[in-house]
Amino acid sequence: MCAAVYVLSTVTGYVLTSALLLKCPTLLHRRKREPFLSRHISHRGGAGENLENTMAAFKHAVDLGTDMLELDCHLTKDEQVVVSHDANLRRATGMNAYISDVAYAELPPYLCKLGVTFQRECFCEGGEDKRIPLLKDVFDAFPNTPVNIDIKVNNDTLIKKVSELVVKYDREHLTVWGNASNQVVKKCYKENPRIPVLFSLPRVLQLLGLFYTGLLPFVPIKEQFLEIPMPSIMTKLKDPNRLTRSQRFITGLADTLLMRKALFEHLTARGIQVCIWVLNDEEDFQRAFDLGATGVMTDFPTKLKDFMDRNSISKPQ
Repeated sequence: MCAAVYVLSTVTGYVLTSALLLKCPTLLHRRKREPFLSRHISHRGGAGENLENTMAAFKHAVDLGTDMLELDCHLTKDEQVVVSHDANLRRATGMNAYISDVAYAELPPYLCKLGVTFQRECFCEGGEDKRIPLLKDVFDAFPNTPVNIDIKVNNDTLIKKVSELVVKYDREHLTVWGNASNQVVKKCYKENPRIPVLFSLPRVLQLLGLFYTGLLPFVPIKEQFLEIPMPSIMTKLKDPNRLTRSQRFITGLADTLLMRKALFEHLTARGIQVCIWVLNDEEDFQRAFDLGATGVMTDFPTKLKDFMDRNSISKPQ
């Protein structure tokens, strides 16, 4: 009887303390200083409105007033840091070769028409700008715009060169970087701990485990930016009639586990921004903001801006 009372009182105390710190995390942790705040994030510069990862796309998004540009980096054969999503050039340019095997001067231009990855049966036709840009071109053109850099390959030289460019252009307070790979994120943090890092996929899973066991409020977090998908959008990216029952179940379960307002509110209270990607429908914009996401990443920056303007969604203070 005494043992049962002891266990019950211990569990009750733990649950109550965890719940309190979940709501009031600054009782235990100092709030992180957010180097910048981002509501409106343009995926690959806005891949639904201009050819992805081009200077034209970035300029269009910045002119609209986007809070942050999201882009991807690779290293060429002559060790130039270029902005491009795929390691292989075939999808984007028609040339079946890896960026790492081609010198920058020999890179082909983008195709005139590219598919929009996160919008079913949607293509973007570009204008005159089809050049694969250098990362320094983006830094030169938009010195005051925050940039989210996805380090696409586990390459020490790439990580070092990106860090050097960030430092050269005095952008440590305007940059966040990382990758789904935990190994890449660790290398980024080791190379330059002054640049905020993203949660890797293993760290997202660990974050969920800590949240559902009640341990999250007690654990320090080094990352400053959580980027996660909204699993429910997967049902929009495929023909609904071709989704199996198990696929629907897994998608629904993942959505239920990941899209948690209490989790987002706890993280933002600790100074960690929460971005949900890649959302291209207004109902998804609304759901993300209703859940307490700090920002939304989209392929259609004009559509997101119009939605935010109509709903008086401004940059957080």
